[in-house]
Amino acid sequence: MFNKETEYALRGLVYIQVQNFKGSRPGTDEISREIEAPHFYTAKILHRLVRMGFVMSLKGKGGGFFFDLGKPELTIRELIDAIEGNKIITGCGFGLRNCSESNPCPLHEKYAPIRESIDRLVSTETIQSLAKKYNEKSVIV
Repeated sequence: MFNKETEYALRGLVYIQVQNFKGSRPGTDEISREIEAPHFYTAKILHRLVRMGFVMSLKGKGGGFFFDLGKPELTIRELIDAIEGNKIITGCGFGLRNCSESNPCPLHEKYAPIRESIDRLVSTETIQSLAKKYNEKSVIV
């Protein structure tokens, strides 16, 4: 559903948060290995997320990636919007530019409720809530 960069960013951020809950700050090697993503691509994504302010990093012993506890929880919607824009959530399921209630595409009637449901999901779930669920269920990131 999301592009690869968003998938890796989502999995990486959830992994970072899980490790932060355990008092650890994972590095790029660990994160890329655990989320099963290419190392250099993961590094590029993580550094972009740092520049965006979603996560912080420190170099050296005791370094790694971590969340700023003073910031509000990061919604999946904020992450998606930052990486690939909001087209997946607001766009036409048929790919038309001018699809609307007054000018619907052939999928509009059935796709609009799905799009709204996805929007509710990604607007309410956060990286932190997903990490908490991971800890409770011990699923693989």
